[in-house]
Amino acid sequence: MEKIALTGAQETMLATLYGRALDSERPASVLHDDEAKRAVDRIDYDFTKTGMNTTSAVGVAIRGRVLDDWTREFLRHNPACTVLHLACGLDTRVHRIERPDTVRWVDVDMPDVVALRHKLLPVPRGDYRLVASSVTEDWWLAEVPADRPVVAVFEGLSMYLTQAEGHALISRITNRFAGGELLFDVYGPWGIKLQKLVPAVRNAGATLHWGVDDPREIEALRPGLTTVDSWRSVDLPHLDALPRSGRIQMKVVSAIPKLRDVGKLLRMRW
Repeated sequence: MEKIALTGAQETMLATLYGRALDSERPASVLHDDEAKRAVDRIDYDFTKTGMNTTSAVGVAIRGRVLDDWTREFLRHNPACTVLHLACGLDTRVHRIERPDTVRWVDVDMPDVVALRHKLLPVPRGDYRLVASSVTEDWWLAEVPADRPVVAVFEGLSMYLTQAEGHALISRITNRFAGGELLFDVYGPWGIKLQKLVPAVRNAGATLHWGVDDPREIEALRPGLTTVDSWRSVDLPHLDALPRSGRIQMKVVSAIPKLRDVGKLLRMRW
């Protein structure tokens, strides 16, 4: 069993891992992330701290499914591309997504998280690299060849960055590569204000910083950067997979203007 000594934002990745594992045990699993379940079974940690229940676990799985599907679509159109999976945590996206050998895949996270990945997850096949670095550092991106279209996937990252860090990261990626897509989730300003209502954030002592009210804030960072899809969390596909109480909760939230924009998934292209 692996003892966990993570704190703050890094500790919150255990909540999403646990959510995907809980979803995988359901007969009508959304994500079928069996690798997440195997990882959870090998971790010595009190997962009750995450506050995950069936509704929130399925919500995590739905978010992951949409980002996975967008990634698959990009790979179909660009079979020789680079995937940047930023703040990958213990996410098993590289295992979930079938990809041709022509795809270059780069997972990036902090050194202690990378050490955990080595212990808990199998080594992916193909052209794969696992980089131990903060995503806000410059050096790791400079080492990724800019010879192909790129898709940058970052789930559960943007809100932990400051606005300046988020803008700088997106600018670096979109200016280094001639074309590609950004696939990521954001909190709205009210999501940032209500952050202490999220058990995983509160119990880990983490702090959320950056809320995106309008995707045009990000489009302004590079000429030609445009929003292809913008899904509010209350409008995502697969919500019928939620338990009945979760579906009712979503209907209530969607009727309250400030709450229905708490979270979004964005797909942007340049």
